[in-house]
Order: sequence, then C-alpha cells, then structure tokens
Amino acid sequence: MGSTDWRATSLVCAAFLLGGLAAGGSLRAAWVPIARVIGLDVQWTPTDVLSADEFDELDEMTPQNQAELLLERSINHYRGANEAIAARVKSWRGRIELDRRLNKLFVTAINSDDLAVRMAGIEVDIAARNLVKDASTVDRLEATVREDEQGARVKAMWDLALLGNRGIERERVFDILMAALHDGNENIRYWAVEGLSYLATDSAIEPLLDMFHDPLPTIRERAARGLAQSGMFSAEQRRKAIPRLLDFAEDRALDDQTHSWVFQALRDITGQALQHDARAWREWYAASR
Repeated sequence: MGSTDWRATSLVCAAFLLGGLAAGGSLRAAWVPIARVIGLDVQWTPTDVLSADEFDELDEMTPQNQAELLLERSINHYRGANEAIAARVKSWRGRIELDRRLNKLFVTAINSDDLAVRMAGIEVDIAARNLVKDASTVDRLEATVREDEQGARVKAMWDLALLGNRGIERERVFDILMAALHDGNENIRYWAVEGLSYLATDSAIEPLLDMFHDPLPTIRERAARGLAQSGMFSAEQRRKAIPRLLDFAEDRALDDQTHSWVFQALRDITGQALQHDARAWREWYAASR
C-alpha cells in the first residue's frame, strides 16, 4: 500500500466532478490507515463563536464571501456557523461558484470527522451547482444518468446523491444509483458506489458490502472507504456493516489486498487497533455486544 493520503483522493474526486474531467479513467490512490470513528455522535466543543460584528458584516459581503467565511468557520467548529449556512444557503444558489478557494474549503469540509461539517459542505456544493431541491431536478438528472454520455452521467449521479442526502426523493435516488451499480462501464460503477456512500441510507449499506466482490480493486476499495471513512453514514450506520466485514475477513475468495481493506474498515469503524486476525476480531465483537 502506498503513502498517498486518502484525503488527497477526495480532492482529486472533487476536481474530477467539479472540473468536468469525468471522461477520464478510474481513479487510483492508496488508502492510508487513520483509525478514526466518524459520526454524528462525535461531541465537538466549539473553538469560538461567530461574533456580532461578523454577523453584521455578513450582510455587506457578496454571497461568495459569505459562503467562504461561514464554511471556514464551520470547519473550525465555530458555534453558529452551521446555522448561519442553513439560513443563507438558499439565497446563494446560482450566485456562488466553487472557485479555487471555495473548492478547497469544500473538500476540507466533506473530509471532516464531524458529519455536521460535511453536511454544511454539501449544502454549499448544492448551491454552487445551482441545484433546485425538488423532484423536477431528480427527473432531469435521472434522464441524464440513464441516457447520456459517461461524464454527464457521473456528474448527475453526484448531484443526485447530494440531493438525496438532503432528503430529496431519497428512495428514488437509491433506485437510480442501484441501476448503475452493476453497469458494464467501470467508471459508472465507481461513481455509483461513491453516490451510495453520500446518499447514506440504511438500504445502501448492503449493496456497498456486495461490491467487495467487484472484479476491480478500485471499486472494492471505494466501497470499503465509503462504509468506513468517506461519505455520509453515521457511526451507528457504519457499525451495521461489522458482521459482514467479519465474514469477509474469513472469505478466501477475497485477495490479500481486499482483506487489508476489510481490516482497515473494521479499525476505522470501531476505533479498535486489532491486527489482521479474523479470530481476534470475532472475539472482540462477541465481547463488545
């Protein structure tokens, strides 16, 4: 396994999606172990509070500068930042763009250990992509996913996943992504996996686990990371994957690299530092229940 940080992969992914590079091949990068637990149950102590002066100044700023300031404050866990984003983001739609600075903040936000910060990043991305949060947008994007060329399909799946995560037509978005999950085009499968990890419904967990047997290692790795590190699953949802991950740890049909991703997913989901030993993991799980 190489030394490239998986966060850099997310940066590449954002550039791939937002910069219109979707016609390229599958993305490959190493998954660096970080052994952390992600979820809404993480208790953050705000480092500071948005001041009254900053709130007053916001009204004098352009929408772009408002989005940059508030997303930066969200990333740094300023009390009131997420609420301010929620209150203003609708007015930003179509009036902000993911330029270099805001895109960097967005990538940092969606890689945060705090799902509330990830949600704030998603809201900003939706506004920058000028997406209307209603069924008509899902209608348009569904047609693109099913009928258009690869690059447009990838972008549409990303948009659908973010909208679905924010509560727009979630079951329908799940069905659209599922239809693409076993596409003959490996890039479409890859981004269907990514989309399911950001949609983050309970129903998406088992399909992602099934992808541990996909022929391509990049897709198997993406499914593992989506369940363990990236995406929008809560800590509780991620723990639902543990029983099948334990089965995979003993599955001789999986190669050594995939087994390493299984064990890393177990470490990231649980925060435990056990080694590549299926029996030790089963004993820990039995004792922890």
